[in-house]
Amino acid sequence: MLRAGNSVACLACRSLLSPRMGVRVGVPIQKLHPLSRAIHHRFTNANSQRTPHRTAARHISSLCRLPPRTHKSRYGGQGGHGYQQHRSFWAVRLAARLLKLRYLFLGGAVGGGYTAKKTYEEWKDLLPDLSEYNWVVPDFVWELAEQIDLEKLARALPEVAEIAKLMPDLEKIGENFTFLKSLLSTGVSLVSEVNGASGLRLLLESPGESALKAPEAPVAAASAASTAPSAESGEKQYKKASDKEKIDQLQEEILRSQMKYQRMLERLEKENKELRKVVLQKDDKGIHQRKIKKSLIDLYSEVLDILSDFDSNYNTQDHLPRVVVVGDQSAGKTSVLEMIAQARIFPRGSGEMMTRSPVKVTLSEGPHHVAMFKDSSREFDLSKEEDLAALRHEIELRMRKSVKDGQTVSPETISISVKGPGIQRMVLVDLPGVINTVTAGMAADTKETIFSISKAYMQNPNAIILCIQDGSVDAERSIVTDLVSQMDPQGKRTIFVLTKVDLAEKNLSSPNRIQQIVEGKLFPMKALGYFAVVTGKGSSSESIDSIKDYEEDFFQSSRLLRDGMLKAHQVTTKNLSLAVSDCFWKMVRESVEQQADAFKASRFNLETEWKNNYPRLRELDRNELFEKAKNEILDEVISLSQVTPKHWESILQKKLWERVSTHVIENIYLPAAQTMDSGTFNTTVDIKLKQWTDKQLPHKALEVAWETLQEEFARFMAEYKGKDQDDIFDKLKEAVKDESIKRHKWNERAMDSLRVIQHNALEDRSITDKPQWDAAIQFMEETLQSRLKDTESVINDMVGPDWKQRWMHWTNRTADQHIRNETKNELERLLKLQEDHTAYLANDEVTTVRKNLESRHVEVDPVLIKDTWHQMYRRHFLQKALAHCNLCRRGYYYYQRHFVDSELECNDVVLFWRIQRMLVITGNTLRQQLTNTEVRRLEKNVKEVLEDFGEDNEKKTHLITGRRVQLAEDLKKVREIQEKLEAFIEALHKEK
Repeated sequence: MLRAGNSVACLACRSLLSPRMGVRVGVPIQKLHPLSRAIHHRFTNANSQRTPHRTAARHISSLCRLPPRTHKSRYGGQGGHGYQQHRSFWAVRLAARLLKLRYLFLGGAVGGGYTAKKTYEEWKDLLPDLSEYNWVVPDFVWELAEQIDLEKLARALPEVAEIAKLMPDLEKIGENFTFLKSLLSTGVSLVSEVNGASGLRLLLESPGESALKAPEAPVAAASAASTAPSAESGEKQYKKASDKEKIDQLQEEILRSQMKYQRMLERLEKENKELRKVVLQKDDKGIHQRKIKKSLIDLYSEVLDILSDFDSNYNTQDHLPRVVVVGDQSAGKTSVLEMIAQARIFPRGSGEMMTRSPVKVTLSEGPHHVAMFKDSSREFDLSKEEDLAALRHEIELRMRKSVKDGQTVSPETISISVKGPGIQRMVLVDLPGVINTVTAGMAADTKETIFSISKAYMQNPNAIILCIQDGSVDAERSIVTDLVSQMDPQGKRTIFVLTKVDLAEKNLSSPNRIQQIVEGKLFPMKALGYFAVVTGKGSSSESIDSIKDYEEDFFQSSRLLRDGMLKAHQVTTKNLSLAVSDCFWKMVRESVEQQADAFKASRFNLETEWKNNYPRLRELDRNELFEKAKNEILDEVISLSQVTPKHWESILQKKLWERVSTHVIENIYLPAAQTMDSGTFNTTVDIKLKQWTDKQLPHKALEVAWETLQEEFARFMAEYKGKDQDDIFDKLKEAVKDESIKRHKWNERAMDSLRVIQHNALEDRSITDKPQWDAAIQFMEETLQSRLKDTESVINDMVGPDWKQRWMHWTNRTADQHIRNETKNELERLLKLQEDHTAYLANDEVTTVRKNLESRHVEVDPVLIKDTWHQMYRRHFLQKALAHCNLCRRGYYYYQRHFVDSELECNDVVLFWRIQRMLVITGNTLRQQLTNTEVRRLEKNVKEVLEDFGEDNEKKTHLITGRRVQLAEDLKKVREIQEKLEAFIEALHKEK
């Protein structure tokens, strides 16, 4: 065994270590590796004893290999190979202690984990078994939990940091507004202190003057915040100057400070505008998924739109506030409104009248700068020049369309809404410019019409009058100021605006005149406020941004503001817009509830009148009544398709024969019957039928068909009316029927095809059986009897009552009737002598008849004789034809033999059979055209007429009239106005 400090090693150690490791026998035991000491050596103390078998186990373990060591000196020198100093072993001992601590911590962690697990198991066993209460939760919840992957859903949700990036920096906005408020409050206090020379000393000695330091020029406020020597020198410098110089210097400094603050304000407003635009765009895209509601100003604008078309009979006038823009022609009204709307939206002209009708502009805030008409869904992007041009063109077209023939201006209102970031919410009405003289091309009453339109808007006690005065012309030439003074003598709702101040400053020799105008000392009119603005250099191509820059540059360099003639809050259209908006909403809050109460009372009156006069009828307005009438008319048109074919053919045949029977008897049958043989009769009939078919018959047939369609349509409408028809629809239905018939045109090809069909039918002479022959006989007999009856009636009217009628009814003949009666008797004797007389009376026969009458002292004219002969011969011919018809009843046998070897000839029966067959075929053809084509076309025409009438409000107003209709219209509008006013008032209270 080796002692500590010895330089001798045992043989076992020598055998374990290789010679190259540099461990010599002379190495002390403390310098050896600890593992080697633990395996092979015993220490002197009792705790170091080890058993031999443990030594052997240590010898063969995997840890027995020693780490390489650095060669040391054998003799203990610093550069030797076998010796180390005793003090170098403290690091090894420290490492060994740390390894022991690690195992202690590891063991403690394992033990603690086991103890915690055991405690958790014990606690878990103490909980009750809740599996029996699973029935409380519905089954679909468990199924939903199984189907939804909550982990995937959680991964899909955006991180909190990403959502925070989308939100605006509210802290930054708050800081900006706090800074702005401090600047404005400081500027206001400064202006109030410099109002008079008496406050100059107070301003110089005020402790808050350090807030007005400007880097451009040193002032007394800056000297107060500097070192003591500089303050003394500045004070001495001010004492040397006169009071006037001090005041001028302070005013210049105040002006520079105000301009500086104004630029800061504009910069902050621009940043705020961009932030609000981003927020509105995000909300518009649906990041904040909420129900989109109409803005407050949109609700108010809808009420004004309804009121513009409302004409109440209960003295409920439109007293809701709006901003009425009035001014002389070319005074800059439209330019001011465009500056407020931040877009060049109106048509422009050089000196000519461009505003021809009132234009209501609803301004509101939105994410995009757009404009839209109230009756259109198209949005005009005001940031694009092509959309601006299209909007101006559309406004001009609507103005010209609203102006009636012979007029120059129109009272009809064009409603448009403009939205954009940073736009003040209000409703403005741009009126036509007031003129002094009517020029060429204008209507004679243009001046009076403009005055009446302007007064109608300004007489509203709650309307804010924005009076525009051209500053570049003499104030004495203005007309509008007198008109405004009449409407608002106290100036409680008038805001005066002086335009073109840049030209006024350049042209006027005395700028004090401008100061007198804006202070209200030059005009007799009074106003709430006075403003001076610049609306550009007069070029229509200028943009709004360039006009704003020009206006700002002008007022910064203008002596009007520098010399105190104008206050800073009285200049620029920006300040004007803010002031008008504040005044507008103040007026709205003060008057809207009173207007709502007035319409509530009007609604009660209207409802009471309806209940008393129409207790069992629904409150249908004009549009609802039109829809009801429209459905009834369409039902009546559809009923035409339900008419049976037999009914159509029967009506068509009857009406067609009534139309052509006279022509057949007088021009075909009667001339043909004058012939002597059957061949000539048939030839004459064929020629005349051919001529008739080519020229007249198809046209007559189509006329009959069209008239039949109209009569059936009217019949169905009359039958429907008898059921449960409202008389209020009669005028509308009659107008629809007339307009539909007027638009309807029969198919042009129908006449050509009908002509061919009729020609083929008339050429057929073959009667196939006895029933057809009997039908022809019956048709001929009925026709002849009807014609004979008509002829007898005409003769009776000519000759007057006979002896029975004179005796029974105590009537006498007139002188003319007596002459005709004598002529009739003379002609009857002639026909008895010559039964086969021709249809025409010869001249010598006329002379004979006249002489015979003169012998009986009856003076008669030859024309009267011929006229009487025509009727007498017609009766004679019809009587003979009826007798011949009775003989031909048994003539079918002879017809089959072509009347060979027979004295009976019945060619006239064949003629009437041909006519009858043509009527049947024509009726069938027309019926097919009606049911297949014309009824549908008529239905289409009726629908088109109804659609046109439905879009024409004036037409509906003219056709659907009456107190009942007007009462329902007023009641509907009053209810709608009241409901929208209540919704607006509720939203207004919420906004407060």
